[in-house]
Amino acid sequence: MNFLEVIEIIGTFSFAVSGAFAAMEKKLDPFGVLIISFATAIGGGTIRDVLIGSFPVAWLTNANAAWAIFAGAMASLFFGRHLKLIHRLLFLFDALGLGLFTMIGLQKALAFHLSSPICIALGTITGCFGGVLRDIMLNNVPLIFHKEFYASASILGASSYFLFVGLNCSDDVASILAMFVIVLIRLLAVRYNWSLPKFYEK
Repeated sequence: MNFLEVIEIIGTFSFAVSGAFAAMEKKLDPFGVLIISFATAIGGGTIRDVLIGSFPVAWLTNANAAWAIFAGAMASLFFGRHLKLIHRLLFLFDALGLGLFTMIGLQKALAFHLSSPICIALGTITGCFGGVLRDIMLNNVPLIFHKEFYASASILGASSYFLFVGLNCSDDVASILAMFVIVLIRLLAVRYNWSLPKFYEK
């Protein structure tokens, strides 16, 4: 495995853990926890592949992703208390996963020769919409719609990719820099509690 594949698996594991914790807070049974973990980790990529007509969807041909999700769900069930002790590390992996999955979605859209706005949208869907599915399945308002910069970080990072390409960066360099932008915005948003303005009275 190369570095990006390792980060992808760690990010998948982190997304699965976040889904499992959310399911456990709702007191779902082990099967429910596993289903929510899968939805969180592969939901965005599945929606992307269905939208662009890429079949079979990516996770069906990637056994490593399935094992990472299963491991994340089981670890949460049996070692949840210990995982919460390293929540900062898991948050970092989640941010790295967001950056990587956003760029994976963007690159796949580029391979289908789609326009740059559509590529940005599909990258954002890949990175964020697993969490949206998780929250909908748990009957919650999706987190990305009311707290912190999450989807916004994905959109800004994906947009920066085209800026870097326009500055004559190679595709690989532009992808890495865009990932860095996403991770940096996500970390700063949590550190300084950034959020989009609310256009209504409390």
